[in-house]
Amino acid sequence: MTHSRRYRRRSLLLSFCSFALLSSIGWSCGVTQEQGTQAQSPQEQAADATASTQTLTVGAIPDQDPEKLQRLYGILSEYLSEELGVSVTYQPVTDYAAAVTAFKVGDLDLVWFGALTGVQARIQVPDAEAIAQRDIDAEFHSIFIASTTSNIAPITDPTELVELKGKTITFGSESSTSGRLMPQYFLAESGVELSDFDREPGFSGSHDATIKLVEAGTYDIGAINEQVWLDRLAAGAVDESKVQAIWETPAYYNYHWVVNSEAVNEKFGEGFTQEIQSALLKLDKNDPDQAAILDLFGADKFIETENENYAQIEAVGREIGKIQ
Repeated sequence: MTHSRRYRRRSLLLSFCSFALLSSIGWSCGVTQEQGTQAQSPQEQAADATASTQTLTVGAIPDQDPEKLQRLYGILSEYLSEELGVSVTYQPVTDYAAAVTAFKVGDLDLVWFGALTGVQARIQVPDAEAIAQRDIDAEFHSIFIASTTSNIAPITDPTELVELKGKTITFGSESSTSGRLMPQYFLAESGVELSDFDREPGFSGSHDATIKLVEAGTYDIGAINEQVWLDRLAAGAVDESKVQAIWETPAYYNYHWVVNSEAVNEKFGEGFTQEIQSALLKLDKNDPDQAAILDLFGADKFIETENENYAQIEAVGREIGKIQ
């Protein structure tokens, strides 16, 4: 056999082997692609694509200084975005009622509510769930503060609340649990009605504003969030020569996260509510970045909660006309 004939024969053999190898690779790739398609249906692929373009919108009742809230929810949004793998944005609102309305119409998916506003929101959004609260929210308190010029002595027994009759009082927001609902409830339990005060009660709009009004002597008494009071004292932001705490209420359930389960599961897939809950419960005081979030919330950790924990709040809200 000549050299050229041997060469042509070898070339034909190599061509055949190459064709067989390429066909095998193509067949294998086809099988792999088909198997991958079987692992995820077109509907699931479309759902993933939709979820990647959706945004989880977080809100909160404006119970404190807006700058502090912006800082707090800014870093929380970054954390949630990283943990959940979706875009997360904080949307501030003007007042407590606006937070409830925004949740009702779907502008907010996940909201940090007080107990009363949380109940109000869940009544209007049937699939809404209370999923987490701070460790301090299972036994929360309100604080009654008084101007030192009012000469009101600290109260050691609820029966002594009758001594507040004839004084002036300001609450926080009209829909605040710790700054209005529960203080009014405990006053009524001790025989003190709003009509017993000198002129109509004030509504400052926030706990910080209540402190300043009482500190200035505009009102004799104020009802505020215990945590805000202690934080402001620790920060040296209270003039203790002008205002003092006079009574701490009994404990009740307060702040909590509420999620519109139907909306978020439709946006991001079934089970996303549980993913949000897990991300909140996962916050760890031993991690410096996460500790910063917990510190701004005034908590050591978040714990699970459920709608049924706020039955007392709903009953009191209906009693005083804040829930119809």
